[in-house]
Amino acid sequence: MLKLLKKLTKKEWALIGIIFVLIFCQVWLELKMPDYMSEITVLVQTEGSQMKDILTNGAYMLLCAFGSLISAILVGYIAANISATFSMKTRKSIFDKVENLGMQEVKQFSTSSLITRTTNDITQIEMLLAMGLQLLIKAPITAIWAITKILNKSWQWSAITAVAVVILLSVIACLIVIVIPRFKIVQKLTDKLNNVTRENLTGIRVVRAFNAEKYQEEKFDDVNNSLTKLQLFNQKAFSIMSPVMYLVMYFLTLSIYFIGANLIMASNMSDKLTLFGDMVVFSSYAMQVIMSFLMLAMIFMMVPRAQVSAKRINEVLDTDITIEDGTIDKNTTKEVGTVEFKNVSFKYPDAEEYLLKKISFKAEKGETIAFIGSTGSGKSTLINLIPRFYDATDGEVLVDGVNVKEYKQDFLHQKLGYVPQKAVMFNGTVTSNVTYGDTGRGEITKDKVKDAIRVAQAKEFVEKMDDKYETHIAQGGTNVSGGQKQRLAIARAIARDPEIYIFDDSFSALDYKTDSALRRELKKYTKNATSLIVAQRIGTIMNADKIIVLDNGECVGMGTHKELLKTCEVYKQIALSQLSKEELEK
Repeated sequence: MLKLLKKLTKKEWALIGIIFVLIFCQVWLELKMPDYMSEITVLVQTEGSQMKDILTNGAYMLLCAFGSLISAILVGYIAANISATFSMKTRKSIFDKVENLGMQEVKQFSTSSLITRTTNDITQIEMLLAMGLQLLIKAPITAIWAITKILNKSWQWSAITAVAVVILLSVIACLIVIVIPRFKIVQKLTDKLNNVTRENLTGIRVVRAFNAEKYQEEKFDDVNNSLTKLQLFNQKAFSIMSPVMYLVMYFLTLSIYFIGANLIMASNMSDKLTLFGDMVVFSSYAMQVIMSFLMLAMIFMMVPRAQVSAKRINEVLDTDITIEDGTIDKNTTKEVGTVEFKNVSFKYPDAEEYLLKKISFKAEKGETIAFIGSTGSGKSTLINLIPRFYDATDGEVLVDGVNVKEYKQDFLHQKLGYVPQKAVMFNGTVTSNVTYGDTGRGEITKDKVKDAIRVAQAKEFVEKMDDKYETHIAQGGTNVSGGQKQRLAIARAIARDPEIYIFDDSFSALDYKTDSALRRELKKYTKNATSLIVAQRIGTIMNADKIIVLDNGECVGMGTHKELLKTCEVYKQIALSQLSKEELEK
C-alpha cells in the first residue's frame, strides 16, 4: 500500500496537508460546541441570566456548526479529487504496463484477473483514499482532543468511558481477525466470476449449439454462490458493529448520567450546577471519543481489503519485462526487407524441452517464404519471434541484417505488416480498423484504404454495407463473418505498406476461389516486399519461392514445392493428404 502511495505527487501531498488543517479546524469547532452548550445550561439554571447571553452562546454554536460543515465539504471535495486522480493514474499505469508486457508475462495473469485489478482493486484503493484521508486524520485528533477535555472532569466518568472503549475495540479486533483473511478470497472469486462470464459471452455460439446453457449456468452459479456466501458472511460479521455501537453508546450515556446523578446528590448546593454542566459536556465529549474509535475501526476494516488490492496491483506493476527495448530507431544497413534466422532455438521459460530447435534460413527482399507442418510443429511460434512477441532462447533473429533485440520495438513494428491467426477487429468503422495503428509515415489516406481493401478481396462486401467504408464494426467483429474479418485484417497489413508481411495462417477462413484471387493480387501488390506465410493448405503456398517444413520444432525440409515433393517425406505426406498426384504435378 505504501509503495502505491509513494506515487502521489508533491501537489497531492500539499492537498493532504490542506486537508489536515481543515480537519483540525473542523474538530476544534465540533469540540467547542459542548463548551457553549455547557454555558447555556448554566445560564438557564442561573437566576437573573439575560436572554441575550443565551442567544449569543446559541449563535456561537450555530457558527461552529456552520464552520464545521464548510470544512467537511472542502475536505470531502479535496479528498475525492485526490482519490479520483490517483485512481486514474494507477489505472493508466497498469494499462501501460500490460501493453508493454511480453506474451509470457501476460500469461502469468488471466485476462479476467487483469480486468479485476484494473477496476475492482483500484476502486478499493480509491475508497480508502476518499474516506481514509478524512477518517484517518480526524479520528485520532478528535479522540486525543476529546480525552484531554474530559480527563479533569471526573475519574468515575473517565473510567466508564475507558471501559466502553475497551469493549468496542475488543469487538472490532475480533471482527478484523475473522473477516480479514476472507478479503483475499473475495478478490480471487471476483476474478473467477469475471472469467466465467467472459468465457460464456465469448463462446455463446458454441454454448447454444451444444445445448450447454445449463452447464454454463451451473459453473456460474457455483462461483457466484461461493462469492455471495463469503460476502454475506463478511456483511453479517460487519452488521454486528451497528448494534454493538449503539449498545455501547447508550450504556455509556446512561452510566454517565447515573454516576452524575449520584455525584450531584452527594455534592454541596454550590457545586450542583457546575457538576450538572460538566455532566452535559462530558456526555458530548464521551460520544466524540466513541465516534473517533468507530471511525478508526472503519479504517481498520477498509485497510486490509485495500492492502490485498494494492498487493494485486503491485504484482502487475512490479512484473519484470523480459522484452526490453533496443536503441536502434533508424535504418543502419543497406539491407531492406530481409529476415534471417541464425541457428534459432526457443523454449518457454517454464518449459524443459525446446519448441524450436536450431532453425536457420534467410528471406531476401521480394521473396515469399512459406512455413508448413503438422499442428504443434512450431510454425506460429517461429514467426512470433520476428515482432518479438517472444525472444529467441538461443541464436539470432535478424531483420534487415540487425538483431531484432537491438531495435526499438515501435520502429521494428513499423517495418512489419502482421496478420494473426485469429483476426482481431476493434470497435469502430471499417476505415478505422484498416488504418489502425502507427505506420511511422503519417496517416493512411482514403485511397490507400480502398486500394488495400480491393487487394484483400474485401471490396465486394464492404461496398454492399449500409455505410460502406464508414460502416460500424462491433468489438471483436461480431457483425461480420470469419472470412470477412480475415480479409479486413489482411487489408490492415497491406495499408501499412511494410517491408515485411507476416501471415500467420491468415487465409484459413477463405474459400479456395477467394484465397486464389487474394494471393494473385497480393503477389502483384507486394512484389517489392518480403512475405512470410504460415499455412495449412498446400494450395496457398505451393508457388512460394521457398517452403520450410517443420516437424516437432525442427526444420526437416527447405526448398520449392517441386523440390520438396522429391526430397521431403513429411511435405509429401501433407501434400498428398490434401491434393491428388495429378494436381500436385501441375
